[in-house]
Amino acid sequence: MKKYIIGIYYSLPVQLFLLHTKKYQLLLLFWYIIFATVSGNLMHMFGANSLFLAPEYLGELSPLGTAIVGFAFAMFILGWNITTFILHSRHLLFLATTKQPFLKYCVNNGIIPMGFLVYYICYFIDHNLHNELLSIGHILLLIAGFLGGLMLSIFIAFTYFFGADKSIYRFMAPTMKTEMERYLESIQKNPLPQKRKYEIRIDWFLSANLHLRKPRDVRHYNQAFLDRIFKRHHFAALLSIILAFISLACIGYFSDDRIFQIPAAASITLLFAVLVTVTGALSYFLSNWGILLLIFIYIGINFLFQKDIIDLRNRAYGLNYTNVNERPFYDRAHIMELCSKDQIERDKNNFIPILNNWKNHQSNIKPYLILINTSGGGTRSATFTMNVLQRLDELSKGNFMPKVFMINGASGGMLGAAYFRELYAQKLHNKNINLQDHKYIEDISKDLLNPIFSSFITRDLASPARYFKVGNYEYVKDRAYSFEEKLNENTQYLLGKTLKDYVVEEAQAQIPMMVFNAVITRDGRKLIIGTQPMTFLMRTIYDSIRLGQPDADAIDFVSFFKNQDPYNLRILTALRMNATFPYVLPNVWLPTKPIIDVMDAGLRDNFGQETSLRFLQVFKNWIAENTSGVLLIQIRDRPMSEWHTNLEANSILQPLLTPFLILQKNWPKLQGYFENDQLSYWQDVVGTTFQRFSFEYIPTNKNAQASLSFHLTAAEKADIEAALDNPANTSTFQKLTPFLK
Repeated sequence: MKKYIIGIYYSLPVQLFLLHTKKYQLLLLFWYIIFATVSGNLMHMFGANSLFLAPEYLGELSPLGTAIVGFAFAMFILGWNITTFILHSRHLLFLATTKQPFLKYCVNNGIIPMGFLVYYICYFIDHNLHNELLSIGHILLLIAGFLGGLMLSIFIAFTYFFGADKSIYRFMAPTMKTEMERYLESIQKNPLPQKRKYEIRIDWFLSANLHLRKPRDVRHYNQAFLDRIFKRHHFAALLSIILAFISLACIGYFSDDRIFQIPAAASITLLFAVLVTVTGALSYFLSNWGILLLIFIYIGINFLFQKDIIDLRNRAYGLNYTNVNERPFYDRAHIMELCSKDQIERDKNNFIPILNNWKNHQSNIKPYLILINTSGGGTRSATFTMNVLQRLDELSKGNFMPKVFMINGASGGMLGAAYFRELYAQKLHNKNINLQDHKYIEDISKDLLNPIFSSFITRDLASPARYFKVGNYEYVKDRAYSFEEKLNENTQYLLGKTLKDYVVEEAQAQIPMMVFNAVITRDGRKLIIGTQPMTFLMRTIYDSIRLGQPDADAIDFVSFFKNQDPYNLRILTALRMNATFPYVLPNVWLPTKPIIDVMDAGLRDNFGQETSLRFLQVFKNWIAENTSGVLLIQIRDRPMSEWHTNLEANSILQPLLTPFLILQKNWPKLQGYFENDQLSYWQDVVGTTFQRFSFEYIPTNKNAQASLSFHLTAAEKADIEAALDNPANTSTFQKLTPFLK
């Protein structure tokens, strides 16, 4: 038994595995990321595991999509083998004298890749069986596609390497013959030299046919000769990775064509193939100089960025960035001038006719003013919002939307609300549209995550910049552009409009007004985007004599950027600015002096209530005179109280990490506490004329809540729809229905 244990320990597969863990742990990081992502232990809340386990291609989960992912995985495995082959070849000199040394190396270096494939397939089956609700037959077909793509990639790669091996050995054959003759002559006179100190002990290795072989003694070979053989294999290997990078760049460059919009999992693994090779090259060729080189590269790129030679920042599509001298100053003096008392009065007076137009469309003399607040929460919130609005339309027999004056909120919820509002606008001109059609829920719940990640890899990182125009202005295509185009495609290209396209309909109150929000990262102020100037929302109403003059805590977009063609802003961009989740989508920088950038509205007000209550405060006199009260309909992607959350520590690191993560973890709850305070103050002022109706997505299984991402599984979609009929929401529908008649 001891002999077998020693034999296994000193076999090439085991020694290579140990060599990886001892020498180049950084390269194992790429494997950790993929393992952890597939299992859901990394970025699960963003739905990253779905990118790998349910890879969509051309809008569906198909064997062709999994074949592309399998092909890319094989490229990553090949890149891993190439890199480690280059790094470890000096420890394995006997391979240089065998036929097809790289093939033999890959066979013996298969512990991690083969382990991952088994691991991946197990998770793939479980995910698609329980989350995508697919049949076993369909899942097996998808796995067959994955393995087919994997084998095709391996076949192409080794066909190339077999050809390279033949060329190398044809070129090196005379030298090998000379070396053998020299050895035969010298062995009779001199003993073999000692084993080189950096070689590792190998008792057994696997041949290409998986047979056990003992390594050949190569001490009689000249070191320079062995190095020449390996270098030629290294060169052949690096050519294949250069080809992979070129392929990645080409995919990004032509990704406007749907055929080139490959699954995000394929893009990510192709990028990892390139990165692992670059990491290995830095370690091999530069040794301790690698970090210094990276520092110099960073300094150089940063210098080019500071001199505006390169610009990696994302822009608001439709806004004018060319008139540099007319950019507004972002400072207290100019902002306070923007919301001066006279300007606020002008904007208020401009708004009164809009309110009157809304009232004239109502059947009652004193109708209820209805406002909708929808929360952030990615595609789950967009889907839940669409479900709620369709149910309200059904209960009101098609009379709900005319009663709504304003829609406001954050992130994903606004995606669903904007789509429903546009469908209603289309219905006013096309009686064939059925607002309650389930296909609209299917539209808004379609995947948005794959194009974001795929574009980030292929466009943002790998390919040359390409441009597109909105009106007269030109912008770079990046992952933000891909997000907008995919959202437009998912919503039947109905949201491909600009702010100016809604000015008349909103002013005449034919459709509900929408207020888009974003947060300025410099100081936390809110950016308010709408079709009308709304400087009255820039600061709260104070008694300035007793409390002093308050600073503005918000910026009115169309007023502040009046010289930048603000009404040319794409609605898709306004929605994206409203839903710019950190890192997933790029922050949008705006043409000001100094430059500012904005991100997700949920950072400040994830439920949209702050803007709504400020609006009610400004027009409380008109509301008192012309309405029977206010109905605030709140659509939330999470319950108002989450006592079901597990509070027990499940990791020894949790007590150490809690102080750093407490704000992120509890941010929605903190906003909820503040929200309740706001409501209590407002209720105290207006009394029973103000009522809130809250609809909440509460998962059927408390431990299987839909992910906070731009991707939903089939099970998550079904769970969101089922949440509409939970007891709390059923009760809210019953209480609200009398007001909708």
